[in-house]
Amino acid sequence: MTNSRSAAPHAPAGPHSLCSVYSADCGLPALLNKSSTAPSLNAGECYRRKDHNAIVKGRCCFHRSPTTETTVWSENMDTLLTNQAGLDAFRTFLKSEFSEENAEFWLACEDFKETESAEKIASKAKMIYSEFIDAEAPKEINIDFSTRDLISKNIAEPTLTCFDEAQKLIYSLMAKDSFPRFLKSEIYKKLVNSKQVGNHKIWLPFL
Repeated sequence: MTNSRSAAPHAPAGPHSLCSVYSADCGLPALLNKSSTAPSLNAGECYRRKDHNAIVKGRCCFHRSPTTETTVWSENMDTLLTNQAGLDAFRTFLKSEFSEENAEFWLACEDFKETESAEKIASKAKMIYSEFIDAEAPKEINIDFSTRDLISKNIAEPTLTCFDEAQKLIYSLMAKDSFPRFLKSEIYKKLVNSKQVGNHKIWLPFL
């Protein structure tokens, strides 16, 4: 009697079917299909659990694509700013547009909000003010008069929230203006391309 159970739709049969599916779908090298040591796996089950970042089924795991990181950055600026490589690339772009002070101010504010000592709060606030807020600041940021004036009045007795409004304005400026241009820049394109070069690195623990 013939077994009526068929493989999952579009899943190629054979002992190397898992590698065949993922080498075609994720851009992995065809070398995977030539492995003579790959185990016989249930192609139907593995195919239904297809995951580009990590497949753990039948002892088969693929290295996460390095390109995933850079493409995630394009989704929102928060993801970019919390990744060191992404932040470095973004700052390089801002420097090329003579607006690196925006990222520097944002980072200074993030550090400032983590300050616990009252003495350090006062010293850091004065440093941020003289560096970015004061009318003669070497890295003066572009904020409206009322926000700048309010900070100037409160700087004598600073609190952890004294730069919040200015930080929101600078964040909005970067998100609406600089960030979209960064994603279209040669700096970002080169970074994505460099990650794609490493896209052929594979981790196959059963080899």
